[in-house]
Amino acid sequence: MGRWMRALVTAFAFLTRLPVWFGPVAESDLGRSVAFFPLVGLVLGFVMTGMAQLGATALPPLLAASLLAALLAALTGGLHLDGLSDLFDAVGGGRGNKEKMLAIMRDSRIGAHGASALCLLLIAKVSALSVLIERRDLLTLLAFPAFARWAVTPLIVLFPYVRPEGTGRSFNGEARGRELVLASLSTAVMAACLGPRAAVQAGIAVMVALGLAFWMRARLGGLTGDIYGAAIELAELAVLVAGCVTV
Repeated sequence: MGRWMRALVTAFAFLTRLPVWFGPVAESDLGRSVAFFPLVGLVLGFVMTGMAQLGATALPPLLAASLLAALLAALTGGLHLDGLSDLFDAVGGGRGNKEKMLAIMRDSRIGAHGASALCLLLIAKVSALSVLIERRDLLTLLAFPAFARWAVTPLIVLFPYVRPEGTGRSFNGEARGRELVLASLSTAVMAACLGPRAAVQAGIAVMVALGLAFWMRARLGGLTGDIYGAAIELAELAVLVAGCVTV
């Protein structure tokens, strides 16, 4: 395959559990795949929107929202949720010690802080999804996965990576301004098609992700793959909440 087609397939293979072809991947493929993160999110958004329409006709909004949140977690393999729980375990248990925080993020076990953050995020996400399903706000349901995955691209390209190795290091080391520009252009086209409200939601998503990035860089000196995942989850929630409070 051509290098950009390989990058597209790599983006879907890494960010989702969709059955795409996946062979040997070079680090350059990982870096170029960052350009397609919003497209992956848009495909997830189409799945969310279609399932929301089906669920809204047969189920109460809260139950439909719970199934929708479970479906999104299944489609992404819980990858970003794992990052969120690891990050908050590190923040809560590391007590500002960089080495301890990094060690906690490597631990596969989940602690009280991570479990609490995970539960609170899922409760908030299901609550917001319930409101949006009840309102038939299909545009927000379509956009929130795409905007959240775009929001993580400046973190990958512009911020230092704190570990000397790992998959996140490959993304960070290979992605350049070109990938950030391409991801941003595709997101701008989406926002233009969906209207001014969507542009505001995209702005909120990237502000939340950047706020997390600046906070963690101050504490760790850089970012990790877990922080990338947490940024996506928090940006998704921010877009959903924004959809609930805007008319």
